[in-house]
Amino acid sequence: MHAKITGLGHALPDHIVTNHDLAQVYDTSDEWITQRTGISQRRHSETETTGDLATRAAREALRMSGRESVSAVVLATATPDYRCPGTAPSVAAKLGLEDVPAFDVSAVCSGFVYALSVGASLVETGRFESVLVIGAETFSTILDPADRTTGAIFGDGAGALLLERSLTREPGTIGSATLGSNGNQADLIQIPGGGSAAAIAGADASPYFQMQGAAVFLDAVTRMEAAVRDVVDAEGWHLEDIDALVPHQANVRIINALAKQLDLPPEKAVVNIADLGNTSAASIPLALAQGSAAGRFQAGDRLILAAYGGGTTWGAIALTWPNFTSTTTAPSN
Repeated sequence: MHAKITGLGHALPDHIVTNHDLAQVYDTSDEWITQRTGISQRRHSETETTGDLATRAAREALRMSGRESVSAVVLATATPDYRCPGTAPSVAAKLGLEDVPAFDVSAVCSGFVYALSVGASLVETGRFESVLVIGAETFSTILDPADRTTGAIFGDGAGALLLERSLTREPGTIGSATLGSNGNQADLIQIPGGGSAAAIAGADASPYFQMQGAAVFLDAVTRMEAAVRDVVDAEGWHLEDIDALVPHQANVRIINALAKQLDLPPEKAVVNIADLGNTSAASIPLALAQGSAAGRFQAGDRLILAAYGGGTTWGAIALTWPNFTSTTTAPSN
């Protein structure tokens, strides 16, 4: 039994925030941001929640597949609508799927790779005929207004894939996956306040997202490189067989360093961070949506998705690109 991609969707907020806009708020400039991150602009949601964006992306994936319902919904997000309950059930309800199992996966920027691995496994066991896998974030809601570093990097958005059961390993099927974590590095990427640790300690901890950029850079490249090599070996491929590397869009320098470590030509790495910024768990499905719309991928192409995020967590997953009968539009809304 295999899990095959049959639908793809995306959603972006309307509000565009350019580097020049940020220069009016922070002690920064377009040149400073672009040189360090590769980002020129990002989207910030003014009216839509994470769940709203996830619902829009999921509807597009359903429409593309021609389906009206699915067997389960898996949502990767680090910015849920509420601390409790999870956001996935409300997304399912908005889609008219009130009785299906729906749950959140929290692995920050690795969230979509984790969720896709889980969703594919649910289909491959034969227990579920179809699964919606969504990555959605509104990181603009958790950024410190005084921190130019995180303020310049993160944006909002959502992307979704629809997986269905396939009896053959045809184009579009999900392949090998590897996942990992190291909780000893939890302080590299975190929100100190708002959880039970701060409450029990009685600490006046920050409610904003924090990241140790230099340490994250080094570990991210190392972990993602190892993960990519693991899944390539598991598939029986060689690195030169990869048609496209679709990494989490954290920072253009991390993406370039990863491609270099893998001895891949830079053009094989899919990069859309300039216009969207780092959208955390939404970044990989958004990159897939843009690549699909631009004709970047052909049926049967060998893709590797790779990510690194808070926890710390990391992972990679192999897939072959489906033979879509229709294509989505580029993320421009």
